[in-house]
Amino acid sequence: MTARSFTLADPASLDDLQVFLARAQRVEDGSVRLIGGSGVLAVYAAVLYPVGLLDETPTVLGLRTLALASRDQFDVVVPIRSLLLRVERAQQLAVEAIAAGRDEAVAVGLPMEVHTATWAAISPPRGGWRAVPSIEAAVLDGVATGGIAEIAEAVPDAVGESIVRRVRAEVWGRETPGFEHIPAGASFAALSLGFLGDDPVKVYETGPWTRLTTQRGHVLVKRRAWTLSR
Repeated sequence: MTARSFTLADPASLDDLQVFLARAQRVEDGSVRLIGGSGVLAVYAAVLYPVGLLDETPTVLGLRTLALASRDQFDVVVPIRSLLLRVERAQQLAVEAIAAGRDEAVAVGLPMEVHTATWAAISPPRGGWRAVPSIEAAVLDGVATGGIAEIAEAVPDAVGESIVRRVRAEVWGRETPGFEHIPAGASFAALSLGFLGDDPVKVYETGPWTRLTTQRGHVLVKRRAWTLSR
């Protein structure tokens, strides 16, 4: 039976989850996938993904992992907005418990599941990753900020959604100079989700997947079929 709530290891983890969800909501106000097991909570958020067969947008996911206080197992897709409200409520309860001198973990209830998030059916592998040359955070920051500015200039406020998606697919689908296996959309994800710092970004690959890892989280990219031979 799937658990209907989860408990993080400490209040600081609640704060980390709240910040990640808030950032993810600003990027794509949809759903997140939560996978719990072996004392770890993995939170996947979609940053970019194709809609339809002709959409050239790469699949780019953000991942944040947090320690659980229990070993409950679950794999659910829930609305970001609903989960964020529950996390914020849990933060309030945790503050009240500390003020009352109680040292107790606070459970976060799981919202009702959604079944319309097509990206959530794509599961990145958990093992088999091999290290490839790392990339400086400043490179990703420059690619992301440049792309954001280009999209803002190319897309008027009143333009249709299909045109916006086409422009975003073109900009974020470009190769990163010197790192052709990393689309520019990975930079956008790393910057938007707050994963970039002063530390170099470690890069790993397995099959069609590339993973960018920092101390703050992971960006997972599924390359399109035409790039697999590179």
